[in-house]
Amino acid sequence: MKKLAKILALVLSMLMVVGMFAACGGDKAPAEQTPAEQTPAEETPAEETPAEKAPEYKIALITMDSIDQHWISTNEGAQKAAEELGVTVTYMAPNTKDDAQQIEQVNNAVAAGCNAIVIAANSPDAITSALQEAKDAGVKIVYVDSPANLEAEATFSTNNLEGGRMAGETMLNALTEKGITSGKIGIINTNASTECSLKREDGFRSVFEGTDFELLETQYGEGDASKSQTIAENYITQGVVGIYGTNEGSSTGAGNAVKASQADVVCVGFDKSDAIRGLIEEGYILATMAQNPDVMGYEGVKAAVAALNGEDLGGAVTDTGISVLTKDKL
Repeated sequence: MKKLAKILALVLSMLMVVGMFAACGGDKAPAEQTPAEQTPAEETPAEETPAEKAPEYKIALITMDSIDQHWISTNEGAQKAAEELGVTVTYMAPNTKDDAQQIEQVNNAVAAGCNAIVIAANSPDAITSALQEAKDAGVKIVYVDSPANLEAEATFSTNNLEGGRMAGETMLNALTEKGITSGKIGIINTNASTECSLKREDGFRSVFEGTDFELLETQYGEGDASKSQTIAENYITQGVVGIYGTNEGSSTGAGNAVKASQADVVCVGFDKSDAIRGLIEEGYILATMAQNPDVMGYEGVKAAVAALNGEDLGGAVTDTGISVLTKDKL
């Protein structure tokens, strides 16, 4: 009996120990969860650092006027770059090619807090003082089509001297093919101060040096098609064999004059527009020197943003290209 009592006591002791371990199991720390089992804490989006935020730059595009299709294309290129870069480009342009109006636009851009101005200078001298004041105020200056006499971050334009030479060669070749080796040629320019147009005239005149052709005194139509048409009609009454227009309005006016008079005159222009294309298709303009204004606007805005971001562009001048547009290349 004593032996049985000892056995029972031993069994009860063992049961008590097992119970104690089971009870302690409830206080045991839970096993570490794997990443897949963990419940993620709610994440708070990290705030963008200043370097990650797109700069809120304001850029003004100022052209010579707001009527030529050339400038409309320039603005289209500028707006494309603005959309890609996340900046604001405001198109500001005088109604006509007027120095006072363009100076006012520059002053308005500065007053509006624009960080950069992309501009086609109507006159390289008249606009310089206003641009210098803008530059002194910290505004970045970039030129498209036509520069002023002030250092800028960069310039995007046609090689106008070369373009004028191409226009001259196109006319001379056409006259030669017609068996015409002498005669009067009229030139319709924009004005006496717009640098790009003056270079186009210089290049054109250089082709006829040493020939028997007589280049008449240049007449200025201010880029207005109606005024240019009147000038061209006067040239036609003088018996010219050729007429050259140095910009969109001049070329359109010259072509319209040839069309109205049905004169046998070789007409060569500069710039491209729907009106000029139509006159080429109808045979009243032989060819036009086609620029790439959309490229000017696009690259001009990109350069302005690069300059605002601290990049040194070194005042580089980029040729945006030119081609001879004829009836078979419309």
